[in-house]
Amino acid sequence: MTDVDTERVSTDYLDWEARFGSAMMGSLALPQRMLVRGDGCYVWDAAGTRYLDFLAGIAVNALGHGHPALVEAVSAQIASLAHVSNYFATPPQLRLAETLRRITGAGDRGRVFFANSGAEAVEAAVKLARLNRGHPDGGNRRRIVSLTNSFHGRTIGSLSLTGKPALRADFEPLLPFVEHIDTTIEALEATIDDTVAALVIEPIKGEAGVVDLPRGFLARARELTEEHGVLLILDEIQTGVGRTGTWFAFQQLGVVPDAVVVAKGLAGGVPIGALVTFGWASDLFTAGQHGSTFGGNPLAAAAGNAVVGEIERADLLGNAARRGAELRTAITTLGSPLIAELRGMGLLIGIGLAEPRAAALSAAALERGLIINAPNESSIRLAPPLVVGDTEIAEFRALFAQALESVL
Repeated sequence: MTDVDTERVSTDYLDWEARFGSAMMGSLALPQRMLVRGDGCYVWDAAGTRYLDFLAGIAVNALGHGHPALVEAVSAQIASLAHVSNYFATPPQLRLAETLRRITGAGDRGRVFFANSGAEAVEAAVKLARLNRGHPDGGNRRRIVSLTNSFHGRTIGSLSLTGKPALRADFEPLLPFVEHIDTTIEALEATIDDTVAALVIEPIKGEAGVVDLPRGFLARARELTEEHGVLLILDEIQTGVGRTGTWFAFQQLGVVPDAVVVAKGLAGGVPIGALVTFGWASDLFTAGQHGSTFGGNPLAAAAGNAVVGEIERADLLGNAARRGAELRTAITTLGSPLIAELRGMGLLIGIGLAEPRAAALSAAALERGLIINAPNESSIRLAPPLVVGDTEIAEFRALFAQALESVL
């Protein structure tokens, strides 16, 4: 690094809190730290302090930070072709679409729409639902159903599906004909009928604190949606691409959806989203009904191909399953009275707390060099990179134990 570069970078660090408050939209709270680089499961802030990253950009950095496979793929692609618009196809785009058909199990009937984020992919899913009219006059199948305490994004369509009233209140009225039901089989049976176009479900409610669905809920949802011609759309933005120990959580839960929404970890930090349709749902969209200027651009697609390729090459599905079990053991053996329960699958773990101290616990962990997340006051969320190993789990246990002790 030259003297000029050093001066510029150090200047970038100066008064960053004030600059953030001045330049960034007020919709964003002041960040906890200014991060400047990463390597594997670690990041460093502007002061040079190292942190063990057990959030991975909220389940995004599947390969951790600075992984050679991702760096090489993105560097090579941007040197040749970064963007062409959706008037043209590119090899990385087609390769990733075919790979998504394979790893989701959608097969030859499957179709893929690429977007730039999870929220955009959910918007595509909303339009897919609107196309499932079910009758020639298009008037009898309007309802879209999702769950209370769910999260699907913050754009108008995705926020309409989100079952968190506090997030929705300032933006009402949102989309009509969207309903939120309790996460019970009884509510499903009372709601799903021939007037419903789609049922949208997170296999694990991530933003709610990594909350599992009740036993048998998803299977009954599949039975009812098939009976009534309702699209079953699974939001695997947070659970997908290996995080739960299989490519997608539904593959462990004994159902096959009509569509699945993918984002976050798919490109390891490069913005991307996708809607993958199965079977008859693949026939609903026709040319011109949806699009995206940046969606499926060769740079993002190359990143996605690199991430999926490395997950397969290094058996990171197996690593997620094994390390998830080890991480649960590490937490359980701490014997802390503050830990009430563990939830989730693989390397998406929710820690239910016996007392509402999650924000304090997350802050205490950060002060000790550990990044975790408090989605609410009774839950801690862990989502480390899929490359996490023995050293990181041992370090997590030690730092988390210190943080727990400090808030008791």
